[in-house]
Amino acid sequence: MPLKAKQVVALIEKLAPPFLAASWDNSGWQVGDSEKPVHRVLLSLDVNRQVIDEAVRQEAQLIICHHPLLFKPLRQIMWQDNVGQLVHRLIERGIGLYAAHTNLDLAPGGVNDVLARLLDLQEIRPLREEEGGNLFKLVVFVPVEHLDRVREAVCRAGAGHIGRYDYCTFQVAGTGTYRPLSGAQPFHGEVGEICLASEVRLETIIPAGLVKRVLTAMLQAHPYEEVAYDLYKLENKFPGAGLGRVGSLEKDLPLAELADVVKQKLGCRALRFGGEPERLVRKVAICGGSGGELWRSALSAGADVLITGDIGYHLAGDMLAAGMCFIDAGHFETEQPALLFLQQYLRQEIAGLGEGVEVLLSNYQRSPFNCC
Repeated sequence: MPLKAKQVVALIEKLAPPFLAASWDNSGWQVGDSEKPVHRVLLSLDVNRQVIDEAVRQEAQLIICHHPLLFKPLRQIMWQDNVGQLVHRLIERGIGLYAAHTNLDLAPGGVNDVLARLLDLQEIRPLREEEGGNLFKLVVFVPVEHLDRVREAVCRAGAGHIGRYDYCTFQVAGTGTYRPLSGAQPFHGEVGEICLASEVRLETIIPAGLVKRVLTAMLQAHPYEEVAYDLYKLENKFPGAGLGRVGSLEKDLPLAELADVVKQKLGCRALRFGGEPERLVRKVAICGGSGGELWRSALSAGADVLITGDIGYHLAGDMLAAGMCFIDAGHFETEQPALLFLQQYLRQEIAGLGEGVEVLLSNYQRSPFNCC
């Protein structure tokens, strides 16, 4: 039995919560019907005519991309325009389009963690951490016999995720009291009489973007007519989330040798680097895509070199003047490895649901630049 498109998207948002996306971004649904059954998903970095035609040939009902097709607000959709043609083609063929952009960049296990692991960095941490206020704590009081049911419901809805762990909760037993008033239909006790109930205080963490979903799941699973619960806004940072990553190589390497390692591991046909070729580097900052503006954060973190893409001429000069080496491996090349990880992640999650949805990688993904 196929999953609905929204169920596949929920797995993406479990990995990369939408609230992590930058305010200027347009991550999320671009085109489509979230209720449509999905038998096959196609993953791509960008969306163009070749990718959509591939989705048609593969009979994919959903494309999940990294770069949003609809990035800026549209005043009109015309078939003569490139974007209009692509939107028309998607609608005509009934293909949904969902973008996981900066939320996948910032998320633990997302674009930058994949890149850091591919380059064998150690002691990896965010280069620039997210600010606090993205988490809530849910406290709900549950009758003992319904504890497992409510805990399962809230965790399946996305609560209790901390770093590399999920289903994280805390529970402590106690006694709740209440008196049902006229018209009430109590789960325990009688109208007009004070009732003592054996309950468990269940606590867990919820990302801000999943609060509504988790509360809905909790209320549906809870047996009480009136559910007693508290919701606290936290100042904790979202664990492991942030722009870029910084880590260390196993040993010192000359800059030119590290550049060659990057070229081989990312499959670059060519790359550019700045700094003395023989300079030894050990601490490395990385940012998939266009991350040159993070160089000051990299310098503050003690990094010897920043690996990213799209480094401009004047920015390169500023970095070298400050003593920061860089390797420009390309926007496409530093983001592309995340797609293979995303494919593996979705296959594993979908298999865990007992479903047989295929997850495919597009064969039409390549850098727009040629090298000679």
